[in-house]
Amino acid sequence: MTAAVRIALITVLIVVTVTLQVSIFSHFSIRGVVPDLALLVVISVALVRGPNYAALVGFAAGLVLDLAPPADHTAGRWALSLVLVGYLTGLVKSDTDTPVLGSLLMVASGAFVGTSVFALTGLVLREPGIDVAAAIEVIPVAVGYDLLMAPLVIALVLLFRRLEPAERW
Repeated sequence: MTAAVRIALITVLIVVTVTLQVSIFSHFSIRGVVPDLALLVVISVALVRGPNYAALVGFAAGLVLDLAPPADHTAGRWALSLVLVGYLTGLVKSDTDTPVLGSLLMVASGAFVGTSVFALTGLVLREPGIDVAAAIEVIPVAVGYDLLMAPLVIALVLLFRRLEPAERW
């Protein structure tokens, strides 16, 4: 697969997941938390491609998420969060095939880091409605919700590996 086709595939995947996240999945929110499909795509890319590529995908996905309506926060918060998640997950991944338990651990830790960084930046920027109590309440819900969606990560990892062998990524 050429680089242009790979970039187009990732771009379409980001747009589709963010669209689903802010439209359809917003109807299934728990305490204002929806599954973070963009984060799951970034984790999937990190497990296959590594930290640098995942950080770029994280920035793109986070920026699209930051600018997608009804964004009610300072732009760049999700971009920063997903860059860190992509980079850290890419660093931690093993060079061998990641087993299902490893993928679940990556989703849980990525959801924790991403949501925590997003909440902390909201506290630092004094965003309305963000306080420590709200962050402590939201972070476990976000981690649990993303863990429920973890089979999507496993499916995306298998898809990415099937489209092109890991050593060529």
